[in-house]
Amino acid sequence: MPTNFLVARALFPVVLLVAGCASTGPAPVEDLSQGGPRPAANERAAPRPAGNTGRYRVERGDTLYSIAFRHGVDYRELAQWNGIATPYTIYVGQELRLANAPRVTTAPRTSTPVASAGPASTTPSKPATPPVPTPTPFEPVAAGSASAPTPPPVSTHAPPAVVATAAPSTPVAAPSAATPVVEVPPKPSAPSPSPESAANGEVAWRWPADGQIVGTYVAGDQTRQGIDIAGQAGNPVRAAADGAVVYSGNGLVGYGELIIIKHSPGFLSAYGHNRKRLVKEGDRVKAGQLIAEMGSSSATRDSLHFEIRRNGKPANPIDYLPRR
Repeated sequence: MPTNFLVARALFPVVLLVAGCASTGPAPVEDLSQGGPRPAANERAAPRPAGNTGRYRVERGDTLYSIAFRHGVDYRELAQWNGIATPYTIYVGQELRLANAPRVTTAPRTSTPVASAGPASTTPSKPATPPVPTPTPFEPVAAGSASAPTPPPVSTHAPPAVVATAAPSTPVAAPSAATPVVEVPPKPSAPSPSPESAANGEVAWRWPADGQIVGTYVAGDQTRQGIDIAGQAGNPVRAAADGAVVYSGNGLVGYGELIIIKHSPGFLSAYGHNRKRLVKEGDRVKAGQLIAEMGSSSATRDSLHFEIRRNGKPANPIDYLPRR
C-alpha cells in the first residue's frame, strides 16, 4: 500500500476533531463582577414619563375663582394651600399650588444629649452603683445626685376625711297614690331644614334662561359638566340667584365669554358662550337680573352653557333648579 495513503488515513481523525472544535465557537462567558448579567435591551426599564407638576402660573385676567373653577377645586382650599387671605388677591406670574402639600412628620427632638460611642471594650466592667434610669424629656433631674431618686416621706397624719352633707332630719314623705303626677312635656327642638332647602344649600335658584335643554349633565364627563339651554343670539341671560360676580372674562378655554357668580361660601354658578357680558367682577347681582346676552362664543350654536359648582365640584343643575 502506498505510503501517502497510509499517512492521509492516519491524519483523517485529527482533521475531523479540529474541524469540530472550530464549528462550536467559544463558550459563553458571564461577567459577574457588576452584580450579575446585564438585562437585554427589551428588558431594561423604560424611562418614567414626567407627571403633572400640580402648579399653575397666574396669567392676566385670572382670578382665584376662575383658576379654581378651571381645575375643579374649591377656591377656599386653593387659597389655603397657597397662603392667600381674603380678598384673594393674586398677581400675574404668581405660581400657585393646585393641591395640598404632603405633610412631613419628623421625630420629636429631645433635650437629652447623645454621647458619641467610643471603642468597644472586650471585658465588660461591673458598675459600682446601680444604673440610674434615664429621665424622660419632661422629668426633672436633681442636681448632683447620682443615685436613684428618693421617694417623698410618708406623712404620719391621716388625710382629712371627706365630709358629706347630712341628710335632712325630717324624712320626705313619698307621694301617695292619690296625688297626681304631672309630666312636663319636652321642650320642642328647633325645626330641621327641609330636605329640599338642605339640598339647595339655602340658595333660592331660578332658571337663567328660557328655552329647551339641548345638552345634559353627565357626571365624570369633562365636556358635560353642566346643561345647555337653546336660544337665539341676544336672548337675555339672567342670574340664577343672588350673589357677587367673581369672574367676567374669556380666559377659560371652551367657555367663551364667561361669567361666574358666587352665591354662598359653597356655591358658584357659571354662564358660558355669551355674546356680550353686562356685569363686571365685584358687582352684586339679584336673582333674575340681566347679566349677559346669549351667543355662540366657543360653541357651534346659540345657547347658554350653565353650571353649578358645589364646594368646587360640578353638580347637576337639574337637581337644584325648580321644576318648569
